[in-house]
Amino acid sequence: MRIQLPNKYYDVVVVGGGMVGASFACALRRELNKATDKHRKKNKPNDERKKDSAEISILVVEAVDQANSPGQASITQPSFDARSTALSYGSSQILEAMGLWQQLSDTTCPIKEIHVSDRGRIGTTRLHHEDHQVDALGYVVENRELGVVLNTVMESATSIHLFCPASISAIKATAAGMDLVVKSDSLEHSISTSLVVLADGGRSPICEQLSIEQQVQDYEQHALIANIGFEKMHRNIAFERFTDTGPLAILPLKSLGKQNRASLVWTLTAQQSAEYMAMAEEELLEILQERFGNRLGKLLHIGEKFCYPLRLSVAREQLRPGLVLLGNVAHTLHPVAGQGLNLALRDVAALASTLRGAVADGADLGSMDVLQQYICKQEFDQKRTIMFTDNITRLFSSNSQGKILARKFGLITIDLMPSIKQGFAEQAMGLSING
Repeated sequence: MRIQLPNKYYDVVVVGGGMVGASFACALRRELNKATDKHRKKNKPNDERKKDSAEISILVVEAVDQANSPGQASITQPSFDARSTALSYGSSQILEAMGLWQQLSDTTCPIKEIHVSDRGRIGTTRLHHEDHQVDALGYVVENRELGVVLNTVMESATSIHLFCPASISAIKATAAGMDLVVKSDSLEHSISTSLVVLADGGRSPICEQLSIEQQVQDYEQHALIANIGFEKMHRNIAFERFTDTGPLAILPLKSLGKQNRASLVWTLTAQQSAEYMAMAEEELLEILQERFGNRLGKLLHIGEKFCYPLRLSVAREQLRPGLVLLGNVAHTLHPVAGQGLNLALRDVAALASTLRGAVADGADLGSMDVLQQYICKQEFDQKRTIMFTDNITRLFSSNSQGKILARKFGLITIDLMPSIKQGFAEQAMGLSING
């Protein structure tokens, strides 16, 4: 629920109310609610060390105001803008376990097939949902719609306090966890907590305060993001086309009336991105048509455009006593395979499950013993997903003859060898990541 004044103590403070921070708050609430009856039966009445899961308090501190208007998203949080996100099949299962999928599913567009190709060259691969016994390989959701669902849950949950607009002006480690100074409307509030979950994005000011360094690889590319309209129905096919400047992805969106829509993620050089952002719609559509081809017929419209630089960034530390990093502050990935948010949601689910176990055992939520359990669950997943994304980016963003041949061979091999294709599909769907 939205609050005007925070309490002096919370068990967990989530810094950042975007897609990852809000998802974690909702996931932790759901895990603790599921465990309430079990924990009540297990805890002895006189055992004050063990806290009933229903009593766990969660504070979400968000720097910008967030509000839902009836029937529409009026959220100003940057995560919940006009962009779209590809959720893997595994992520849809996580959101279902969180109790969110039923509210969200009607606004999503299922991906029934993924078509991967190298522009102008031999070699393609196709993934079909029926080959993997799933309803869909993934789903595309508009960020605004996801924001509405997450904020509705946070604002209706008594165990979640949403404090915004507010920011962390100071943070200090203590023997019991963390002491924070939270600033809002020129007023400062002192808050203590057992655990800070840092989910405030890739350029976190708190990481700078705590001297947590990032290992960064600049891809020297930019992503141009927009929603597009076109002539033919997309038939729930997602396209990933590799071009001489980098990957070009077109992801199916739910139609608006008779308008066929998709989300565009176009990897470009810095110079190209600047030119295309300033270009007239008709001229840009002509270039995009030439790059993508005619599989969707004539491209008719391109909506509001967004652009940002692409890099791989991995925090050198994800854990400290009383502190854990989630989302882009922990690992920022290239959007080539749509793995960033999906990896973050798997981290969210693993951390929420770990904390549920800690509550059941009466453990300190911010202890390194507890947090190490979480990172042990996710370490392999993180390393594999980061390597998968980075290797694809490097392989498909080069015009060297060796890598062109490797791409051709790789796409043909994936398409012809069932075991390799299954592994590729499982990574794309966010399944069997931890072996």
